[in-house]
Amino acid sequence: MAFTFKFFSESNIRWKKATVLLSFLLTIFNLTAQDSGISYKPSLEGTIRAKYEYNSSLNGHRFQVRNARFSFSGNVSPYARYEAEIDLSDEGQTRILDAYVEMLLSNKLLFKIGQQKVPFSTDNLRSPHNFQFANRSFLGKQLAGLRDVGATLEYTLGEQFPLELIAGVYNGKGLYNQKEWRNSLSYAIRGVYTPFKNLELQLNYNTIQPYDLRMHIFNAGFITSFRRWYFESEVYFKTYENKAFPSTEGFFVTAHYEIPMKNTRIMESISPRIRFDQMSNDNNGLINTQTGTYTTDDVKRSRITGGFTFYLRKPFINHIRLNYEQYFYADNIVNQDNKLVIEFVTKF
Repeated sequence: MAFTFKFFSESNIRWKKATVLLSFLLTIFNLTAQDSGISYKPSLEGTIRAKYEYNSSLNGHRFQVRNARFSFSGNVSPYARYEAEIDLSDEGQTRILDAYVEMLLSNKLLFKIGQQKVPFSTDNLRSPHNFQFANRSFLGKQLAGLRDVGATLEYTLGEQFPLELIAGVYNGKGLYNQKEWRNSLSYAIRGVYTPFKNLELQLNYNTIQPYDLRMHIFNAGFITSFRRWYFESEVYFKTYENKAFPSTEGFFVTAHYEIPMKNTRIMESISPRIRFDQMSNDNNGLINTQTGTYTTDDVKRSRITGGFTFYLRKPFINHIRLNYEQYFYADNIVNQDNKLVIEFVTKF
């Protein structure tokens, strides 16, 4: 009994010392956080996109969880932060998306390393809850749906000259091929100029060589809004070294109008919108081993998308997208893509 009493007494003393030490460290940690004005508590965010689609070309139906994204982010010092994002259901597949560390080198210079979106095209960089329509443009998905592993520098000049410059270097093989040693890397440069509050201009360049063929990609676009109107457009141009494949071109233009709903308790506004986008034949840089040539991976097509977005009242982002997509292909290609989409989106 004496031994048992002594054992628990010593254990209690050690436990009390550990508790005091932990309390002291937490106090110092909280004081540091308060002094710096920075919170070190991790932040959890999520986006759910669930939708129903009716394919009028095939008379087919389907339900999808297009995204079930969750991200953790936070600060570890006044100069460093982290973010990790996973999609538990990207059309039924689980994917790790972002996983990077950011370092604030100065008030104007930011360094980022890890898995991330390649800084190219505003439509490509949008998060799902900010999409203009239920489905992104061809440019944002087929032509420039870029995520990779690498390092990025972001420099902001300031309010007197509102220009943001972003440059980065990346593996060029996407997120899931990180063990391979690379003899050629991917490089991207992006500039965003906002001369006025309601006008944004962007220029982008990306060069990539995922296989044997290097490709050079150029992009330009603008966003403007006035009163309740919103307009956006981007153009895309890709060339292939040694003219191994005809250049790929694409563009989109979109417009929408916001109608406030002041006399309803649920609806904040309704936005009718329309988009036209188009792309020519595209190659991903991989040679066709059967023919020994570079052949088409994504065929030429265009599309008209129209519909409405219903914005529900906050505190969280919550809206409904109702779209119809009409596709246009060459005469020798059967159109199987026309569809009606009803999508429910929430962001918390």
